[in-house]
Amino acid sequence: MASVVTNTQSPAVDAPGRPEVAAIALSVGLGLAVLFVAGFAGPEILHTVAHDGRHALSFPCH
Repeated sequence: MASVVTNTQSPAVDAPGRPEVAAIALSVGLGLAVLFVAGFAGPEILHTVAHDGRHALSFPCH
């Protein structure tokens, strides 16, 4: 009589929530949000944001 061997372990499957995919999705979403906000912001708002950013980085602008 022949013996039968069965495998009861399931095959390895990649987890659906891989961190690389989440990081890429977050980066794309943030980039699109920045483009959307910058596209609809007025020039005086963009100037103020850039000016305050320079001060935050201790970069002289005046």
